[in-house]
Amino acid sequence: MLNKLLSPAALLLGLAALVNGSFMTIAPETWYWLVPGVPDRGPFNQHFLRDIGMNYLLLGAAFVYGALYRKQRLILWSVPTAWLVSHAVFHVWEVLVGICGPQSLIDDFAGVTLPALVALSLLYAGAKEQPDA
Repeated sequence: MLNKLLSPAALLLGLAALVNGSFMTIAPETWYWLVPGVPDRGPFNQHFLRDIGMNYLLLGAAFVYGALYRKQRLILWSVPTAWLVSHAVFHVWEVLVGICGPQSLIDDFAGVTLPALVALSLLYAGAKEQPDA
């Protein structure tokens, strides 16, 4: 059952990252003002948002490609998973050191923590079902 959900979940995560990355790259100021909590984290920086947008485009492509090509999925999913988890840990660190309040973890959950948890689950399940080389 889990194996049947693996590729669709990876496709969904990858497509969401591609949409987010496209939005950040094409319309960074609109993205900045539309995403809850983002303006609270610092001033608008077009260059920075486009840099991160391109990062999301790459990790989205890796999840989509890994969903379609089973033999390469572990390597393709490991780096974007590491980035998503690091990003989520950084948000927790911001709360722990007092940069943000605990409410920010709730506000950020859908866009930061949930993708990291989904990516970790995909990587774990992908490792369990890894085909023979």
